[in-house]
Amino acid sequence: MTSIKYICRAVVLFLLLFLQAVHVAAQGFKLLRYDEDYSFLKDSSESHYNRLKFQPLTMDKRIYLSFGGEIRNEYGGKIDEDWLKDQGYNYSILQRYSLHADLHAGSRLRFFIQLNSALENGSKYGPGPTDEDKLNVQNLFGEYKILMDASHQLSFRLGRQEIDYGSGRLLSVRDGNTTRQYFTGAKLMYTMPGFALDAFVLAADEVNLGVFDNRPSHLANLWGAYSNVKFQKAGDLDLYYLGIRRDNAKFEEGRELEVRHTLAARYWRAGEGFTYNLEAAYQFGKFGKGNISAWTTAIELGYTFADVRFKPSVNLRNDYISGDTRDGDGKLQTFNPLYPKGGYFGFNPLIGPSNLIDIHPYLSLVFTDRLSMQGDVVFNWRYSLQDGLYRPSGNFNTAGSGSNHRFIGTTYLVSADYQFNKYLSFSCGGQYFRVGGFIKDIKPLWANSKYFNAQLSFKF
Repeated sequence: MTSIKYICRAVVLFLLLFLQAVHVAAQGFKLLRYDEDYSFLKDSSESHYNRLKFQPLTMDKRIYLSFGGEIRNEYGGKIDEDWLKDQGYNYSILQRYSLHADLHAGSRLRFFIQLNSALENGSKYGPGPTDEDKLNVQNLFGEYKILMDASHQLSFRLGRQEIDYGSGRLLSVRDGNTTRQYFTGAKLMYTMPGFALDAFVLAADEVNLGVFDNRPSHLANLWGAYSNVKFQKAGDLDLYYLGIRRDNAKFEEGRELEVRHTLAARYWRAGEGFTYNLEAAYQFGKFGKGNISAWTTAIELGYTFADVRFKPSVNLRNDYISGDTRDGDGKLQTFNPLYPKGGYFGFNPLIGPSNLIDIHPYLSLVFTDRLSMQGDVVFNWRYSLQDGLYRPSGNFNTAGSGSNHRFIGTTYLVSADYQFNKYLSFSCGGQYFRVGGFIKDIKPLWANSKYFNAQLSFKF
């Protein structure tokens, strides 16, 4: 494990010696690193960095390798993190080290492998479930292009792979956490101008904290299809279906086998000027012998003043996410967010997207091409008084049927991001959570919680 860290640090030091002097075409690094394409370097003038991103293995350069990676270090400090009076100060030093190789064997076939190391030190409670996985195979797949012409492409991918769709409400790579989410299985991908459709059958593997000790589930527990339609000058429409199975799913209603189906739509527009993101989902299925009937709606509206100094962007978001309406009746109305991104409601969120109503205004400013800041306020209520709190992952957190208070509390956030160059970035933020009546009911010795973090990230 120690040798992996030293190798990664040596790579960074080596690259820093010449990255500033290297000119590379302006492709940014992707959230999913396997989406990057460096074939444009085939005819470029050679440099150390270019050879790292495009290393031909044959004279005609049809077979080539591309390498990359990431080193990320973060410090997070927490005060009364579980809303407990005199719980005191706790901190975590979080590290992520990642290396990947992308082999293109001609225009149709490719193989992608990525190793990831996530480490946590410092916390008096030990690493959280998304803080540590000492060394694992994050991606390992083969992909073949069945069709590839100017108007249609059809590809098949088999193996371990990360996925991320839409706004990340239901399927996210979970990049904000030290560990990232991945699946193992098969995916079919079709694209044409203005339209894309993915269909997949995948398994979420069991994640352990050691070295290469994650276990395959050998059971398809995520399947579905996700489509995107682009309307010229009128935004994008996503339509999707997702199915999941969990053998021992826990809610306030109880613990049972859960088989759940989600039908959803998202209409959105990003960029400057008026922006919007409208998303709704309905879920049905079985929880033990009872029926599932759950839903969510999300509305986000914003406006970016592109011609005003600092390009202020004013946004307002509102979520309604159903919770169980009658405790103990065997039926379930609690929405399951499936595999969402971690920091959806704050940097160190204790509240997840189940049984929740929130109003979330925020303002962002762009001071320079490198420096931006954002301030948020999030007001949180329980949707149902017969249901409790759930974690950002969707796992059950705290029972709530014993309290008649709906208001959970208010989150205040401020964050800043600075991009030194294409490769190196720094971000920091602070969070203050002021508890409401519900928290005061379930934690008689309550306290408002505080959190701050600083993160330095290097990608190549």
